[in-house]
Amino acid sequence: MSKDDVLSHKGSGTVAGETAATALSVGIVPLPNFTLNAFASFIDALRLAADERDRSRPIRCRWEVMSHDGRMIPASCGIGISVTNTFLSPDRFDYVVVIGGLLGHDEDKESPVLEYLRLAARQGVALVGICTGVFAMARAGLLDGRKACVSWLHYQDMIDRFDSVEPDASRLFVADGKRITCAGGVGSARLAAWMIEQHLGRDMAQKALSIMMVEASRTAATPQPQPPVAQSVRDPRVARAILLLEEKLSDPPRIDQLARTVGISRRQLERGFREELGMSFGDFSRALRLDHGLWLVMTTDRSVLDITLECGFNGQSHFATLFRKAYGLTPTEGRHLPVADRDTLMQTKMRFKPRASKEPRKYQWAG
Repeated sequence: MSKDDVLSHKGSGTVAGETAATALSVGIVPLPNFTLNAFASFIDALRLAADERDRSRPIRCRWEVMSHDGRMIPASCGIGISVTNTFLSPDRFDYVVVIGGLLGHDEDKESPVLEYLRLAARQGVALVGICTGVFAMARAGLLDGRKACVSWLHYQDMIDRFDSVEPDASRLFVADGKRITCAGGVGSARLAAWMIEQHLGRDMAQKALSIMMVEASRTAATPQPQPPVAQSVRDPRVARAILLLEEKLSDPPRIDQLARTVGISRRQLERGFREELGMSFGDFSRALRLDHGLWLVMTTDRSVLDITLECGFNGQSHFATLFRKAYGLTPTEGRHLPVADRDTLMQTKMRFKPRASKEPRKYQWAG
């Protein structure tokens, strides 16, 4: 979506105190039990881009936090926030943003929010769903036939609830025309930076992220961190073995050690890995550590030697050989790729990906 596209639908009305100099205006609707981290990360990026240094005056950016009745809204952590207004006409804003949290809580009370989102859509305003705010957009019928970004934690929930929505748990956020969806967490700061860049330029976006100590702004294709694989398996003994392995990637335990710890024989544990993940324990351990190495190579400035040691490989040369075999290039070559190509490589080559089906959540081997 181009800057002209997102600016074209801004109404002539102004939010209280707004001036003609305001380049970005956002209406924010937190749902009951919303995630405080996602809300704070998003609004803080706007705040820091709105003024010089961190003086926080809403000059370049303005925002309203709204509810249908003007009452305080509780976050999932128990802290309540005061709103600044009841629902204002959506065409006052460049974006209307709905932020969710706990899935399945108080959904019967969301009717006013869903109708407000439908009104915003009819007025041509860009809609943004963050965390489980994406589910509210889907319940309002605003994501039918579209791709929607969700957290890996809620990937299967989206599949189970909405046949007409294509979930994407591989990226931090997805911009599909005037429907923008975000997995939540600190990814909402990245989304805010992307929006700021569209309206205020790259420098303002970089400034906000720099003060927040968030890594520099990247594209919408930036992948989500790898999910804990243990949550994908049904055998609790295999799940525990995976957790123990994830905790000790730099010094991976042998299968007989893990078998003793979880209270089964080595043969039973090996069979469990093959049944749950379709591969031997050795193949799984190596693939898990290589995927972690790929993530570190592509998203950090740490030395390849340091990454080799963290991922539990015997020597930098050995790591580079296995890395090339798995991903088609060496760690050094990977770091010379453009940012967008790095993100694409992680999306296509990381081995554990959510399986789109109605079955219980599992992960498939993509190697």
